Amino acid sequence: MPKDTSIKKVKTSDLELKDRLVAIKRVTKVTKGGRQFGFTALVVVGNEDGIVGYGLGKAKEVTTAIAKGVESAKKNLVKVPLLHGTIPHPIEYKYSGAHIFMKPAAGGTGVKAGGAMRIVLESVGIKDVLGKSKGSSNPHNQVKATINALLETRDAYTIAEQRNVPLEKVFNG
Repeated sequence: MPKDTSIKKVKTSDLELKDRLVAIKRVTKVTKGGRQFGFTALVVVGNEDGIVGYGLGKAKEVTTAIAKGVESAKKNLVKVPLLHGTIPHPIEYKYSGAHIFMKPAAGGTGVKAGGAMRIVLESVGIKDVLGKSKGSSNPHNQVKATINALLETRDAYTIAEQRNVPLEKVFNG
C-alpha cells in the first residue's frame, strides 16, 4: 500500500461486509514421504459503500483457506473515496507486473473491467467505471494494484483541504 499518512484504516465493528473469492490455487510441497497438497485463497471483502480489504489464506483444506483469507482481509480494511457511484478522476497505477488504468464513467455504464479488478471495484461499491488491466494477469498483483490505485484517488473536498482553499476554487481555478 502507498506510504501516505492519509490512508484511512477502518475497524470491522458494525460493518456489513460481503466477501468475494478472487482466486484459489492448489499448492504442493514435496517431502521424503511424498507430496503434501495445500490451498491458497485470495479473498476481497467490502461493504459496497467505499470500504474494501483483501487477504490471503493458506490451509490444507479449501474452506479453511477461504476462512483464513476472510479474516486476513478484515484486518486490512481501507476507505476509498467515491463520487456518485464512480471514481473521482482517471488514474493509472503500476504494481509489480500489473498495470491498471481506470476512468470514471457516466451513470448506467456499469463496471467495464475484467478479472480480479472487477471483483475489487464491485466490492468497493463502484457502479460505473471503465477499467483496463495491462501487463500481468496475476490476480494477486491485480488486486493490490487496483486497491492501491483507488487509495491514490482524491475527492474535491480532500484537495481543497490540502491546498487550504475553498471548494469553489478547486473547480473554478
